[in-house]
Amino acid sequence: MSLPAGVQRRSFGDEDGVLATRGEPAYGEPVVDGWRRWDAHRSKLGATFELGLDTGLSGGDAVLYLGAANGTTVSHVADFAGPTYAVEFAPRPVTDLLAVADSRERLFPLLKDARAPETYAHVVESGVDAIVQDVATRGQADVALSNRQFLADDGRLVAALKARSEDVTADPAAVFEDLLGRLSDGYEVRATARMEPFHEDHLAVVATPR
Repeated sequence: MSLPAGVQRRSFGDEDGVLATRGEPAYGEPVVDGWRRWDAHRSKLGATFELGLDTGLSGGDAVLYLGAANGTTVSHVADFAGPTYAVEFAPRPVTDLLAVADSRERLFPLLKDARAPETYAHVVESGVDAIVQDVATRGQADVALSNRQFLADDGRLVAALKARSEDVTADPAAVFEDLLGRLSDGYEVRATARMEPFHEDHLAVVATPR
């Protein structure tokens, strides 16, 4: 599995082959020769790379990132991607996200709800190359479907689906089956992988628009 241009495996102390991007530090992560350690245990997208899924992400891609939180993962995305629209609905994490964006001219924080794409449709360019989704809310498949409008015909969805956000009592495998069935209304699922040992009860998904 090839990594996007701008993502490499580097050595950090006694650890070799660690994911890294080149940019300003954002959250206290180790930096060696300008390369920032990308910890898959703190990042669903980082874990997706470690699991070997072919995300189709490339250097310079236009990205819509849903569920940016305080910017841990999206800061790495903005290091290698093109314009990166970072949607987060909680004001407190957005404060941190704004600080992360100060040193990244291609990162555009949006204090918006990913469940209401009409509120940022006037900002996000149409035909983005990728949607990266990590939203811990019920209705994760619906979020992906409602934001499909921004995705290029040959674009892809790279999502981390959290079973416990949908139903804390149900078997995660059953939850994932339901979510994938719902996603099929607008996407063709290309690859999936459970995200253990990096993230419990999560499923990595790569899909393309139908």
